[in-house]
Amino acid sequence: MLRTYAAAAVVLAVAAAGGILHFAGAEPVVTFIVTGAALGGVAWVIGLATESVGARFGPAVTGALQSTLGNLPELFIVLFALSAGEVVVAQFSVLGSLFANALLVLGLTIAAGSLRSGDGRMTFGARLPNDTATLLLLAVFLIAILGLSDQVGDRASEHQVEISVVGAVCLLIVYGAWLFAYLRSGRTAERALVEPSHTVIPFTVAIAMLGGAAVLAAFLSDWFVDALDPAVEALGISKAFTGLVIVAIAGNAVENVVAVTLAWKGHNDLSISVVKNSVSQIACFLYPVLVIASLAFEHRLTFVIDPVYLGALALTAIAVWQITGDGEAVLFEGLALVSLYVVLATLVWFE
Repeated sequence: MLRTYAAAAVVLAVAAAGGILHFAGAEPVVTFIVTGAALGGVAWVIGLATESVGARFGPAVTGALQSTLGNLPELFIVLFALSAGEVVVAQFSVLGSLFANALLVLGLTIAAGSLRSGDGRMTFGARLPNDTATLLLLAVFLIAILGLSDQVGDRASEHQVEISVVGAVCLLIVYGAWLFAYLRSGRTAERALVEPSHTVIPFTVAIAMLGGAAVLAAFLSDWFVDALDPAVEALGISKAFTGLVIVAIAGNAVENVVAVTLAWKGHNDLSISVVKNSVSQIACFLYPVLVIASLAFEHRLTFVIDPVYLGALALTAIAVWQITGDGEAVLFEGLALVSLYVVLATLVWFE
């Protein structure tokens, strides 16, 4: 318990250092790195506190709760990026979160789970993977028709914002209907307590940590985005790579650490639940909410993306369904997903 509190204190210290660097006008690259590291730390605190709050529930409720709160840093980063006019970073941060969870995190989780199993095969319930593939393909359909419309330049391409908002509302309705049914069935079928991957902290302390982490995430996201433009220019990397890889990995620290740790401990259903809930939530909740929220800003976020990323998203949905749809996976399949992410990140590096 003392180690847990000490680690949380370190995260707070790093966040404070990021604030000092921001207000002192320090070198943007340093501020960018420190605030990025602090965001990862805050994501870890959110994951720890959420797991403690949800320790009494089954994989369905705990996974959904963990994914929802774990996406707070990404939500704040994108909102502040939009307010600063960084539409490229905002859109690539959302896409990067999708790719990072569906390929990198899921791949590492499968690798860890299969290595720890006695027969080299990680087994889990097949319903959530299939539901996630359906939701992801639904989002891909919307993105595909908007992207094709934009490429051919038809009359509908002049109304990308309006079509994106309609699509966002539809995705939110579908996601809400799915989540309600999923959580209800989860409460019925999964009554066993879940052994957490960390020391369980008291409920009131966990709630306080969640509240404090949410506030910190908001401030850190503002400082992070403020330092982003000059830091990217100084480092010589593209905004697309920054959003798709750097921001995505920092914002998904919860899923990176928690899901892999749970899989290594043999909690296969919960580990898959954390990752899969995050994927479906980003595609059908976070992205649509941000599209609607962007109406309040001068620069609007839409579902229109470049064809290469549209293709990558569609192939990601197919790969995820193919590998996890039968309720089991082995080591090489996990490594295959990680390899797809590495190739995609390399492509973006050279964009």
